[in-house]
Amino acid sequence: MKNIYLDNAATTPLRPEVIHTMIDVLQHDFGNPSSTHSFGRSSKSILETSRKMIAKHLNCSAQEIIFTANATEGTNWILREMVKNNGIKKIITSKIEHHATLYTVLNLQKEFGVEVDYINILPNGNLDLFDFERKLNDEIPTLVTLMHVNNEIGTVLDLNRVTGICQKYNAIFHCDTVQSIGKVKIDLQETPLDFLVASAHKFHGPKGVGFAFIRKNRIMQPMLFGGEQEKGLRAGTEAIHQIAGMTKAFDLANLHLVDETEYITELKKYCVSQLQANFEGLVINGENTFYNILNVLLPFSEEKTAMILFNLDMKGIAVSRGSACQSGSVKPSHVLAEFLSEENMKKPSLRISFSHYNTKVEIDVFIESLKTI
Repeated sequence: MKNIYLDNAATTPLRPEVIHTMIDVLQHDFGNPSSTHSFGRSSKSILETSRKMIAKHLNCSAQEIIFTANATEGTNWILREMVKNNGIKKIITSKIEHHATLYTVLNLQKEFGVEVDYINILPNGNLDLFDFERKLNDEIPTLVTLMHVNNEIGTVLDLNRVTGICQKYNAIFHCDTVQSIGKVKIDLQETPLDFLVASAHKFHGPKGVGFAFIRKNRIMQPMLFGGEQEKGLRAGTEAIHQIAGMTKAFDLANLHLVDETEYITELKKYCVSQLQANFEGLVINGENTFYNILNVLLPFSEEKTAMILFNLDMKGIAVSRGSACQSGSVKPSHVLAEFLSEENMKKPSLRISFSHYNTKVEIDVFIESLKTI
């Protein structure tokens, strides 16, 4: 039996078509897109075609798409820019956000003295949107920064409701869509976010490339200085092969969205049913979770907790106890700590995340391996 990869919320394998696209660009389109000769024009064409393709899927203008290295870069830039140069005096977020958001917010609070308010977390792991609205008013320039799908437990934010509340109080809304982009349809005309960030490696594209959506009425200062790339906002020669690979991955994700969503949804249901049948007392962390993320609290003793990932890895099975960005950390999950009891925090919680490459046979092997621990 081959190794089993059930950690797709951390990163995803590249689609074969993406690899072929990137190799073709590396071989034939190596020109600098800022050059005026034919080699440069060829690369420039790929760059702008990619921008238009991504914008088409999101129903926005191509000029509103800026290529970045990843969503962390985009989040840092946008949040800092809003506070430093756009008059934001208050940030509303939650304590279960990705650390790219949390650490940036803490830094802004320390550096600029911006007020920070955290939304209450419900016992089921979802945000209390009534509490969210209570924290808003028209008098203080406010930035809201929340993730669409939580990367550890998969809880889903109601984007339409949140955008409506933000518009009601004239708040600016930045959304981390890293876990949802390419896995669900987002129409930026129907859902008027101000900012969106994404990383290609979460939807079967390459690492080291992502994009930010910046609504055209938002004035931004450059993230990097040195050249006129990306509308003068991010200097540096664009990695055309990475961008082409990301665009191919995003296009295929949208093309196969319905079929792959149905397949992965059934796979998750099967995994849940098998876990519940074999482990009495198992608890699913979070309610109304996204279709490819499952976080479960296992009824194992505390002494088994430390070695569970090691034992699974020895059997060739990859899962996670939380965000991959915290790999090797001895700290407990900051997400689970917000709503689990102290006793349950001592027990092992596993994040199992699926893709269309996984199978029911792999789930069966995973379950049998867990039973031997």
